[in-house]
Amino acid sequence: MNIFHDPTFWVAISLLIFVALVYRPIAKALPKALDARADKIRAEIEEAEKLRAEAQDLLAQYQRQQREVAAEAETVVRRAREETNRMAEEGHARLEAALKRREKTALERIRRAEEQAMATVRARTVDLAIAAARTLLAERLTAAKGDALIDQAIKELPAKLH
Repeated sequence: MNIFHDPTFWVAISLLIFVALVYRPIAKALPKALDARADKIRAEIEEAEKLRAEAQDLLAQYQRQQREVAAEAETVVRRAREETNRMAEEGHARLEAALKRREKTALERIRRAEEQAMATVRARTVDLAIAAARTLLAERLTAAKGDALIDQAIKELPAKLH
């Protein structure tokens, strides 16, 4: 009977009751939190796979365009050679001038088409990268971290302007 008057006994009983009361909500909430985190990670992986597939599709599309431009260039060169053969009758001087002009035009068209294709690829890649970065920053960047990054960028600005 002396045990019921001991404060250590009552503290131990209180602790056991507290643990029993807290165990169930924690045991229920912990798996839900882990499942939610797993779902979020799974969604991020799926989004990354979609972006990768889009990038591969764009690459294939631009490779097709490059092949088409090369075929067009071959056609232009072929036409230029035919023109050269026809002009051979008119004289050697006119033939060289026409050939050089056609070849320069064809190369310029090829160069412009390649530049345009590369600019389009770069622009789309930058857009995708910006969208991915925006998504990641929106999900992972807290206000405090964002403020710290802004302050740091402001401090570094004078050094980068020179």
